[in-house]
Amino acid sequence: MAGILNFFKQSITPSYLGVDIGTTSIKVVEMKSGQQRAASVVNYGILESSGYLARANQVLQTSALKLFEKEVVELLKTVLREMKPQATEVIASIPAFSAFLTVLDFPMMSAPDLERAMAYQAKQYVPLPISEIALEWFKVGETKDEKGFVHQQILLVSLPREQVAKYRKIFELAGLRLAALEIEPLAIARIYGGADPTPTIVVDIGSRSTNIAFIEKGALKFNAQSDFAGASLTQALSTSLGINPLRAEELKKERGIVGTGPNYELSTIMFPFVDAIINEVKKAEYKYASQFPEAPRLERVILAGGTANLLGIEKYFEREMGRPVVKGTPFAGFEYPPVMEPLVPELNPVMSVALGLGLREFI
Repeated sequence: MAGILNFFKQSITPSYLGVDIGTTSIKVVEMKSGQQRAASVVNYGILESSGYLARANQVLQTSALKLFEKEVVELLKTVLREMKPQATEVIASIPAFSAFLTVLDFPMMSAPDLERAMAYQAKQYVPLPISEIALEWFKVGETKDEKGFVHQQILLVSLPREQVAKYRKIFELAGLRLAALEIEPLAIARIYGGADPTPTIVVDIGSRSTNIAFIEKGALKFNAQSDFAGASLTQALSTSLGINPLRAEELKKERGIVGTGPNYELSTIMFPFVDAIINEVKKAEYKYASQFPEAPRLERVILAGGTANLLGIEKYFEREMGRPVVKGTPFAGFEYPPVMEPLVPELNPVMSVALGLGLREFI
C-alpha cells in the first residue's frame, strides 16, 4: 500500500532531516546522498529535557496520546539553532504507543480487493471511528493452511488523524516541512534489517517506554511495547538511595549493572527492573511465536535506545535471553565526518530511529 502518511516527495538535491521525537528528548540527523554508501550523515543534534527526572509528568509526549506541542516546538527550534541545517524537509517518527498495530490474516487476493477488505476489517479492530484515523498496511508473511490454501499476513497500522495534524503543525511552526511520518518500529527495522536476513529482536529501551520489534527477512513482522524503561532504573536508585533523581541518573550511567566489586549494591537495585524489561521481551516473543508458528528461530537480540549504553547490560541480557546480544551500531552503514568518530560508539544506539528515518529516502 502506498503510504498515506507521505505528504510530498522532494525531487531536487535530496537532503533530509530524520527527526525522532521521544518521550523526553529530540534527536535530529541531517543526511544527503553518500559516495561510497547510500547516505552520508552531515550533521546531528540531540536535546534532552531533564525535567522529567524531577517531575514524572514533565515529558514531551505520553502513551495516553498526549503530545505537548509548545514544548516540542521550542526544543526543536533550539536544536535547529545549534545545528544550522541546510535541509528543511523532515521524515519524522511517531511512537508505536501512539498507533494501533495488529496483524490480520487474509486469503491471497488482488491489491484492490485487499484494500476493500482491509477497510472493512479495520472497523472491527481499530478503537476509533474510521473517519478519525489514517491507515497503512504492509504484508509481513504468508502461511499455508491444512487444505493447502495460501494466506497472507498483513500488519495494520492506524494513527489518529488528530495526532498526525499535531505533528504537521509542530514542524510548520519550527520552519520545516514534514515530508512523511513513520512509526518508530519501521525505522528500526530499516536500520537493523534491510539487506540482513537474520531473524532478530530489537529492544529499543528509551527513557519512558521500551519498543520490542521482531524483524524477519529484513522487515518488521511484529511489534510490542512496554512501560518498563530507562527511567525505571533511575527511579529505583533514587528511591533506594534517597538521592536526587538527577544524581541517580548520573550514577546509573557511571556505574552500570556490572554486578561485581564496589558497584554490586547499585546493580542489585537495578536488576529487578532490567529483569522486568527482559520479561516483557520474553512475553512478546511468546506472542510472536504463537502468531507466526512457522517463523524461524530468532537468532539474536540488538539493544538500542539510550539505556543500551548502560555498562554491563549486553552481558546481562545475553545470559537471561540465552542467545547473542549486541548493542546496535547503525552508523556502520553510513558515511560521516571523521570528527564524529570518537562519539559514534555512544551515539549508535541513541540515534537508531533518527538514522532509520533519514535512510528511508536513500534506499
